[in-house]
Amino acid sequence: MKERRQGTKIMAFVMAGGEGKRLRPLTEHCSKPAVPFGGRYRLVDFVLSNLVNSEVRSIYLLVQYKAQSLIEHIRKSWTLSPLLPDQFVTVVPPQMHNGKGWFAGTADAVYQNLNLLKEHRPDIVAVFGADHIYRMDIKQMMWFHLHRHADVSVAAIPVPLEQASDFGVIETTDESQITAFREKPKHPKPMPRDPARAYASMGNYLFNADVLIDVLEKTHARGETDFGHHVLPRLLSTHRLFAYDFSCNEVPGVKSFEEASYWRDIGTLDAYFTAHQDVLGMEPRFDAFNPQWPIFSSNYQGPVARVIGGKIDNSLLGAATVVNNATIRNSIIRREAVVEPDVELEDCIIMDYVRICRGARLRRVIVDRHNIIKADARIGYDAEADARHYHVTASGLVVVPAGDVGYFARDPRRYGLAYEE
Repeated sequence: MKERRQGTKIMAFVMAGGEGKRLRPLTEHCSKPAVPFGGRYRLVDFVLSNLVNSEVRSIYLLVQYKAQSLIEHIRKSWTLSPLLPDQFVTVVPPQMHNGKGWFAGTADAVYQNLNLLKEHRPDIVAVFGADHIYRMDIKQMMWFHLHRHADVSVAAIPVPLEQASDFGVIETTDESQITAFREKPKHPKPMPRDPARAYASMGNYLFNADVLIDVLEKTHARGETDFGHHVLPRLLSTHRLFAYDFSCNEVPGVKSFEEASYWRDIGTLDAYFTAHQDVLGMEPRFDAFNPQWPIFSSNYQGPVARVIGGKIDNSLLGAATVVNNATIRNSIIRREAVVEPDVELEDCIIMDYVRICRGARLRRVIVDRHNIIKADARIGYDAEADARHYHVTASGLVVVPAGDVGYFARDPRRYGLAYEE
């Protein structure tokens, strides 16, 4: 078994075509995997970092909706060694080899690129999503897959039974062999030996390559296009499918105070905001700093942040940000933002290239890129007034849509500290 593990060749398809309708207006101009996260990352960086750290370095990124921002990010940030032909992150839009349509589903996206799989001839194919926040050693899942002599392994995370109805639930035997898939069941079946929790699918799969090719060719002929709804349920009666328990995955460098097996599906604006709160504090639930398992991203060459004065409490500041005598609490300020005097920010996410002008007050607000918040503005204090101008979630979170890039670029106050008195 050891020799088989060492000689196993694995390649990955990352499903990065998500439209992200529930994250609008953040996804008005980019796909879901391209949405910024934390002080310097994008959502796609987490799955790519997990793959690269796990020595899975033949990666095809399947894109579709509003892909230009994502393509530019990959071009600038994810160039692996050009000297090694099996180490690459390559963006693949719909090729339309087998028709004129875009990807009709996750399985159809891979089916349209079976030529790539046949060209590389891997033993195992990883099919992973691109919009989750987590760390995972995929080698451990591969060892599980080989040890079980599985045809397909599905990454599963234990969730409290009362929350399981929000997920696709996996039912298994005591030996982790999958017996059924239930999409958001009203009465989810608990895990074996744990009546308080159920297995939720993480949308990450390992396939034996020959099995994947065979099943995709058959399901395509039937017009079936999705892994979760079509391909995996069809394989249950003919193949060996196993659930890999993500809570058993051990990543080096994770600190004792971090939430064990941290994984978040960034499906809504409120989930997006809450996940940002998880990276703040002296003992965050998810610490983005881990030299033993880094999250890679842009190699931005701008200057460090400047703090001229003010009060900053439990916040992250991105590169080239300028803070001048402002009060910032529980907030994340991304790259090249300017925060002028007498500004107060509380529980906010301020995206790249934003200026918050003198005297503004913001509370529980996400400000998307290329915005100028006017002097003395009040956002997050009057729900009715906010709803007339911005997007407001049911929980009261305010989202200011992206501004006009051209207008912002022409603004002479974009950089520096040349404030108008």
